[in-house]
Amino acid sequence: MLDWTEQYRPKNLAGIVGNKKIVRSLSQWAESWVTNKPSKKAVILSGSPGIGKTSCAYALAHQFKWTPIELNTSDARNAARIKSVATAGATHQTFKDDGSFSSTKQGGRKLIILDEADNLYESSKGSQSDGNDLSDRGGKKTIVDTIRITSQPIILIVNDYYSLIKGSGEVLRSLCLHLKFYPPYPNEIYQLLQSILAKEHIHVDHAVLEALSQGCHGDIRAAVRDLQSLCVNRTHITMMDYQALGNRDHQRIIFDVLKDIFRTNDISTIRSSMLHADEDPNLILHWIAENLPRTYVNPADTLAAYEKISLADRYLGRTNKRNYYGLWAYASDLMSSGVALSKTDQIASITYGFPTWLKYSKKQRTEYAHEQSLIIKLSSYFHCSTKKTVEFYIPIVKKIISQEPVVALHLIKELRLTDEEISYFGGSIIDLKKERNAKERQVEKETDENKDTVQIENEDQGSIKEERKQQSLLLDF
Repeated sequence: MLDWTEQYRPKNLAGIVGNKKIVRSLSQWAESWVTNKPSKKAVILSGSPGIGKTSCAYALAHQFKWTPIELNTSDARNAARIKSVATAGATHQTFKDDGSFSSTKQGGRKLIILDEADNLYESSKGSQSDGNDLSDRGGKKTIVDTIRITSQPIILIVNDYYSLIKGSGEVLRSLCLHLKFYPPYPNEIYQLLQSILAKEHIHVDHAVLEALSQGCHGDIRAAVRDLQSLCVNRTHITMMDYQALGNRDHQRIIFDVLKDIFRTNDISTIRSSMLHADEDPNLILHWIAENLPRTYVNPADTLAAYEKISLADRYLGRTNKRNYYGLWAYASDLMSSGVALSKTDQIASITYGFPTWLKYSKKQRTEYAHEQSLIIKLSSYFHCSTKKTVEFYIPIVKKIISQEPVVALHLIKELRLTDEEISYFGGSIIDLKKERNAKERQVEKETDENKDTVQIENEDQGSIKEERKQQSLLLDF
């Protein structure tokens, strides 16, 4: 089965989902190239992943009959590789699909597409490299030089616009037209999914389409891929199918990434797997760290791999601290390719497990949330500060719940405490009710025994009075 994201990629700008105003601006920029009067020789398309930036670039090329030449700068970020592909393509003439020559004067153009251009970095002074060098040297400066001399339209596609224009990329502000893409609305994604299903002759319930459209948070690529995953070998999809597939597909993707990292040394395969996983690098890092010691049997391999993981973690930390997502590429390569190349010995065959640290962390966050909710309820009820509640009232309430179930149940009802908040004190509503009922039965039993004792005493007193009365009558006689 073909990938639906490629099969149903729009062939013209009219098919782009959302961002209509941006699409019109891009079309006007392309028209200026047709008249050989472009005010800006390059355009930057920025926005979050999966919202149609790359599809828009290819639709533009198809609509204007331009030959697209793509270079993914996350794989080749140095000057030599960019010059060999992008610069050469931007300054040379082009050929038609049938092989015939088409000059620029006759309208024959190439569209240079630089995807993930925010992964370009600064040059190192005095650095030299050949076309096979994959290190990050001078890529950003080469792009600037290429735009200045180009005779062909250029599109830079980025997730983080500000990473691109930092440092030597500052000049790109004036050289390029910047068009920012925004996530499309759920109803626009809904209509796209409906059109795909009509062509595939598959029926999907309305609730499923709504869940896919809203759950993707504007990521068109994710929505289409999720839909295709649901529709494999099916003609009718229900909400039950959607709910059953979600978690299973998520873990299957992670397992595929782990398998490629631990079982192969093929860098291109590993990079492709990481790219298509579309997961937070921090999450993947935890999965790798959790399963590494059970997979690598050689201690030296394990040590070397953990050193790569440690360095990747440092890059991710700097990413979060500085809000500089260009460092993700380094962290991703270290945790995946770096770990893969660390092994020199055989590996163990295991079943991959969920990171225990994440389980523990989730449990801690849940307990903390219940504790804070309980403190707020108690401080509001007793009209005091949260500090006083923690120091004074919580110990008292804890003692009440452990020793006075009747009062405790009244308090729970008054405060509307949840089962989780009650469990914070080490009890449960069921146990409290059992204790209350047991105490009530004990009190009833003691009450009945007291009644019997009083009745017996009354009867004894009545007998004594009767005997005395009879004795009195006998004496009178």
